[in-house]
Amino acid sequence: VYVRYNKDKFQYDVTKEYFRASVTPGRTQGICGDLHRSNLRGGGRFKLAFPAIQAAADAFLAELSPGTVDVEPLASKLAADVIFRTLFSVPIEDKTASKVFDAFRTYQRQQPVANLPALVPALRWLPFWQNRRVKRSALEIRGLITHLTHIRQDQIAAGRAPQDLATRLLSTQDPETGTRLSLSEMVDQVMIFFLAGHETSAAALSWALYLLARYPQFQDQVAQEAAHLTGSEDFAAMRNLPFTRDVFRETLRLYPPVPMMVREVKQRGEVFRGRRVPKNSLIIISPWYVQRQNRIWERPDEFDPMRWQEMPIADCQRQAFLPFSSGPRICPGAGFAMIEGPYLLARIVQKYRLSCRDLPVPQPLAHLTLRARSGIYLRFDPR
Repeated sequence: VYVRYNKDKFQYDVTKEYFRASVTPGRTQGICGDLHRSNLRGGGRFKLAFPAIQAAADAFLAELSPGTVDVEPLASKLAADVIFRTLFSVPIEDKTASKVFDAFRTYQRQQPVANLPALVPALRWLPFWQNRRVKRSALEIRGLITHLTHIRQDQIAAGRAPQDLATRLLSTQDPETGTRLSLSEMVDQVMIFFLAGHETSAAALSWALYLLARYPQFQDQVAQEAAHLTGSEDFAAMRNLPFTRDVFRETLRLYPPVPMMVREVKQRGEVFRGRRVPKNSLIIISPWYVQRQNRIWERPDEFDPMRWQEMPIADCQRQAFLPFSSGPRICPGAGFAMIEGPYLLARIVQKYRLSCRDLPVPQPLAHLTLRARSGIYLRFDPR
């Protein structure tokens, strides 16, 4: 599968200045990919990251005040805080972490909705103004993360590094070669983790908050389920949030953070549904479309978290639910996201009642992830 369907040049061209070598078409195995997956999969790993999620939630709720706000920037800052605490054991208030967050927001705003040079190769030689600005933002982010990685390497050498994800990534040997991540490879991995673990989580959390504001009956169920949370519970507390998890899963179905994925056919002779597919063709997979397809899902446009309890083994959920992709290229952070999202959602709803009456209805718009055209405004009232 890796050989037959590479990540296409469209995706590579959009993010190449940000990711560098780590998303080059064909680079899917080796120390970067294997270590990234091995450090994110497995329940034991999530237990180690859970205190970072709790600390980020505590800090967020301590700053949040009642009133009407756009939740997208709030969710972005919260998700970024989780990432920095998980990776480097520093809060978003850390000077370098704060600079990375600000630079990434600039980078995201500069990304075009459609990348014309990637779709039309003849245009690639043109000096598009977006390319220059995106490159500057990406280089700034890489420089800041390189600084954080240098500091961590020094801490490891001195024997005083915290046992967080950055330390594990830098200290783990590749099982085949015995080598460790180089500085450049480590920066690539942090860049991947920040984009995949921050931007997508923030988008999903924003839409989940909006949906609960629209459906107060489900919001009340989440609040009831979250009533026992204190901020100091252990990882086992996640077992007591099954409905909140279903709410988050249903949000991912209706508003997948990555609404479209593209793959490039790399060998001849492929046949899809009786049609021959030429080599180098682009195959577009749209979670947005598949997860709202009325031939697969019952009441596909309806927000109904209960469907996950009523049909737990339905084919539509096994084969047509792919917010994290599927197969060999499934997102290695999927398990982490399904811990982080429901927990943050529960903590927020535990403290505040959400409403959206008389507020603008958000219009979905795809940039790097699925966001709202003019923000997602909600009213927060203390419970």
